[in-house]
Amino acid sequence: MIKLFLIIAAFGHIICGITDCMMAYTKNGRFDFEDIKDSRRMNHIFSVMPLRQLEISMMAGIVALFLASIGYIGLADWMIEYSFTASLIMKISGLFFISLITAHHVLCGAVEWFYVKFGITKEALSNVVEFFKKTGFAAVAYVGLLIYVVTLFVVVVTGKTKLPCWACIFNTLLAFLILAPTKLPAKGNIANAFMFLGLSFLI
Repeated sequence: MIKLFLIIAAFGHIICGITDCMMAYTKNGRFDFEDIKDSRRMNHIFSVMPLRQLEISMMAGIVALFLASIGYIGLADWMIEYSFTASLIMKISGLFFISLITAHHVLCGAVEWFYVKFGITKEALSNVVEFFKKTGFAAVAYVGLLIYVVTLFVVVVTGKTKLPCWACIFNTLLAFLILAPTKLPAKGNIANAFMFLGLSFLI
């Protein structure tokens, strides 16, 4: 059953990555957070962003992260056979990550939706940036993910599970460090999908 849970989680992260791209890309280019400082650049990018695209990306993202949660909790439950402490840490940090990252995903989409809805003006940009700053705390979700994957890495690399020590390469942290210098979109989701898919072949 754990294999199925991990595959479902990988699929969830693939879908979430697609929804991230739906928020980041328009016919006029790719949105980057640094673009917030340039109202003309923002206007150019979002002038052709359909509201429906943002709505779909937010709702589909929620479903995708629910699917991903099945893998996080499933892997934590699998770990209990080898380390109760590691299992508990993974379960708590996994739930922390999924809960807050879902909120963060929706809030990011909402920021763009309201910016487009209110006319892509300088005033609209100022208001949504203020809103984003006041709700940006949800990004602390990544602390939960970091704790989860570091715990997993340590337990696997020290040989405390039935997995070979080299299986530690199937880890979000390592994958993300490799992807970080690239220009690939949705790096986090790609790294998470890599971890779950790789482990699904080994567990």
